[in-house]
Amino acid sequence: MKKEYWFVIITYIAMQLSSIVGVPIFMLIGSYTGMPADELEVKSAAYWIVFSFLAALFLILFLMRKDMREKLDTRNQTSVSMSILWAIAGVFMALFAQSIAGSIEQMLGVESESENTQQLISLIYKVPMVIFVTSVIGPILEELIFRKIIFGSLHKRFNFFISALISSVIFGLAHGEFEHLLLYTAMGFTFAFLYAKTGRILVSMSAHIAMNTLVIILQVVYREDIEKMLDTAQAFIGGLL
Repeated sequence: MKKEYWFVIITYIAMQLSSIVGVPIFMLIGSYTGMPADELEVKSAAYWIVFSFLAALFLILFLMRKDMREKLDTRNQTSVSMSILWAIAGVFMALFAQSIAGSIEQMLGVESESENTQQLISLIYKVPMVIFVTSVIGPILEELIFRKIIFGSLHKRFNFFISALISSVIFGLAHGEFEHLLLYTAMGFTFAFLYAKTGRILVSMSAHIAMNTLVIILQVVYREDIEKMLDTAQAFIGGLL
């Protein structure tokens, strides 16, 4: 693995752990505003997420500035038009993989709701700026780390399946929700396929961004409408029964 890749991984890990120090600092600064303690804690966490992700993104892009033009495998690199089509198709592939994995988890007795997702949604309601992190910055960082660096490095030594499986499991473990490991692994596998198929990290990155954005829109913007539709449907079915 290239030396700068290790610096990138260290930066990413440091960003994930930085809230231990960053949030208390933001709370100390915010305490002078007279904000209630519970609201101060939530907003400090939200603003630190935005700050730390932006800082990590700029630093990682700087570290990888000479590397971004390199291709995974020039023989497999697709044209721009085909890459756009794969990016669009990748959104539906990721959603399909997510739904299949989610169904399997439910059959195993795992609750469908993700704790991470619910926490992020609660932060978005408090600080809407967080939506940019979850929809754009997060996917960019994850594709650079887990697909370009980890999967790309493994794929130079192993076949696609082994490389995609290992990198996707690491991707799942990094989210800290072991009960949803299958779900994250399935999505990681899909994004690894898109990267390997096209040879362009922008393809898996675009699909990841689009999928996260769609999920956040449905969860935040149209959540009440969806809940009303589900309640209406349940009442209708209950009336028939």
